[in-house]
Amino acid sequence: MWYWVKTSRFVRWLFPHFVWKMPAGEQLVYLTFDDGPIPGVTDWVLEQLEQFQAKATFFCIGENVNRHRTVYDKIRAQGHSIGNHTQTHANGWKTDSSLYIQEFEDCQKQLDTKTTLFRPPYGKIRRSQRKQLEKLGTRIIMWDVLSADFDTQISPENCLENVLNNIEDGSIVIFHDSLKAEKNLRYALPRTLEFLQQKGFKAVALAQTCS
Repeated sequence: MWYWVKTSRFVRWLFPHFVWKMPAGEQLVYLTFDDGPIPGVTDWVLEQLEQFQAKATFFCIGENVNRHRTVYDKIRAQGHSIGNHTQTHANGWKTDSSLYIQEFEDCQKQLDTKTTLFRPPYGKIRRSQRKQLEKLGTRIIMWDVLSADFDTQISPENCLENVLNNIEDGSIVIFHDSLKAEKNLRYALPRTLEFLQQKGFKAVALAQTCS
């Protein structure tokens, strides 16, 4: 399986309409979690974040929100940001644009909050889809560092190295609060939070609405 662990400057330059990283200068890092909420996994993530007084952004799948409303409500109650990750984890490259926008809108209804944050599943989205979402006031959030916790072929130690070797001021980091990623996540997340604390970084959530 091939993927970028650290998004290159060239890629960020090539696709300037996406948010890859936040401005540096304040020792802030933006942890994000895709694909939840999932009982047990998301609950554990919330416990870890609370222990380190960290805030994060959860890009939720609408179907999972509908199935696990209690866990979703806990995310919101603890002051974390919410983002849209489509209703069924739709791949933009394989989905008709009208259906893709419907996926976005269906998820928005489940989220029951006026978030402007959207992350395309797999990072795959067509130009036409991006333009339609931008007309709706949406900010498309990509990433600066990919933990690759979803990759069952890497070890938990490798997952942690992906993060610690690449994280910096302003980084947007992807984890997944999913069953597939759980083994790597449980190893890497607490150690990442400890590292950030030791290095003087603060983990904060992305703003849910445009200024």
